Amino acid sequence: MPHRLGIIPLEVLEHIAFFVATQDELGPPSGLIPLISANRKMASLLSPSANPHLYARIFAYKFDTGAARRRLTRADVSTTGLCAELQRRCILLKRIRAKLDSTFPFSDKVGDATAHDVCKEVGDAAARGVCKLHQEDDLLSKVLWSAYLMMLENDGKNEKQLREYAGLDGWLKEFWFAPTGASRVMSALSKDSWPAKSENMSLGMWLFWLMLKPEDYMQDDAKFREATGILKLVALGAHHYPLCYPIWTDFIPTRRLHPPTAVQHYLSTLYVVAPAPSAAAILSYLTLTNKLSASPESMNYMKPLAPTVATSAKTRDSKEWDGDWARTLSIGDAQLAMGNTLTAAFKPGSLEGVWEGLFTYTEFTAYAALLSGAPPITLQHSLVAQHRQTWKLREYHLDEKSTSQEGNGTATAVPLSPGNPARGYVPNGTHVREGPTHLEIIDPGRKKPHIYHSLASLAARRENGARVKDVFITGEGHSAWGQFNLLGRVRPCDGFISLSKEYVDGDRGKWLYRGYLVGDANGNLAGRWRDTLTPPHVAGYEGCFVMSRRR
Repeated sequence: MPHRLGIIPLEVLEHIAFFVATQDELGPPSGLIPLISANRKMASLLSPSANPHLYARIFAYKFDTGAARRRLTRADVSTTGLCAELQRRCILLKRIRAKLDSTFPFSDKVGDATAHDVCKEVGDAAARGVCKLHQEDDLLSKVLWSAYLMMLENDGKNEKQLREYAGLDGWLKEFWFAPTGASRVMSALSKDSWPAKSENMSLGMWLFWLMLKPEDYMQDDAKFREATGILKLVALGAHHYPLCYPIWTDFIPTRRLHPPTAVQHYLSTLYVVAPAPSAAAILSYLTLTNKLSASPESMNYMKPLAPTVATSAKTRDSKEWDGDWARTLSIGDAQLAMGNTLTAAFKPGSLEGVWEGLFTYTEFTAYAALLSGAPPITLQHSLVAQHRQTWKLREYHLDEKSTSQEGNGTATAVPLSPGNPARGYVPNGTHVREGPTHLEIIDPGRKKPHIYHSLASLAARRENGARVKDVFITGEGHSAWGQFNLLGRVRPCDGFISLSKEYVDGDRGKWLYRGYLVGDANGNLAGRWRDTLTPPHVAGYEGCFVMSRRR
């Protein structure tokens, strides 16, 4: 039989190889192994190095390629690129399926110690600058990054591979909830200390949200309490877990605090920074807690809360995550992260319209204790109250073709200067006049007003190639606390949204809402509010919120 296989034309042999490789939709193309192992000629004709075209076809059958072709260069997703990515993903899926990285073998020994401390203990490895702990952390990072990027490129196939073949749901449960889970959260809580924030923790939190099926936790009270207890710490523990990178007080960042991680993706080396964990934790926490008292139709959580084709289809479109993909890259690019040009992390027009959702708050004395150094159990035992609210938002834009009259000549309009971070990046003393097609912003430092254009007028301007440089937001809303006005801006580098909320009657004071739009057409606004009496660079009284578009 091996001899007879050798006389089959290559074109026919490739069809046979593709057929046996794709007999099983899920998992690596293990059906190829007997065929390649038949003899040396089969190996020479069907190996990845000799026949990358075959493996590129197999990759396209098993994984989603639309997002990668849209976001990367043609060279990155060439035949060779797809072949290389197939080999990487097969290793990834097998590692997750075997749960090789979900728990940490040094957990009982390490505790809260750093990798450097452990290296000192193992002696020889420390002398070489390498230890098993470092190697396993590096492998864990690769697994998390690969799975996260796969979900940002998901059009249905990627999620199916991760969920149904690799069992990522179970892997994540061990990562977060096992006593020796690689997140180190349970280890820290057993010592009544706050879990350390890290890149791996952030990626694990985002994967938890992207893979979340609320019903997995609703049928078991112990699992529900365990999950919401951890999510509550990250969602509401603003003094420990940041909402964004770079820090929220910088409208135009002057420094990059988080060096990027180099990740091999297809044939491209991406320099990326994991998004801060808080927005994902807030979405997960409020999704689970509100499933107890709300119907699935009451809020759009970007999750398939009911097994309908329409709902599932919305979540399996990689275009939903174009902004989140761009944010991961822009924060990792020094020029973009510290630039003043609006990146693809925010799509103009994304906030226009009516939003509905809720905000939460904890008892002030309990939160004051947290700011004074109380352990995490204080937050876990704190009561969390909720109120529903509605926003009506309007966007105004300054594009690169806008002009203004300065002195005796015409000059390209410049964006409003970076302002008070506690007032939505709007400079103190600024006055706003809203017209039917534009917004006049009177900056105390300028003689002429800034002119920002409405979304309707922007559409015609963008047909002429005008790129948006700055986004200003106005609006109003209401909650059980009364009517309020909203005013703020979008940070150019990463699409971070900051809104000043001022109640009309004046009795409820001023509050600051900051967060991200997670997802696109079916996305949610998720983030935290904080008081405006505390100086911006000092930890203040905070809660969380989630808003969804009115349907």
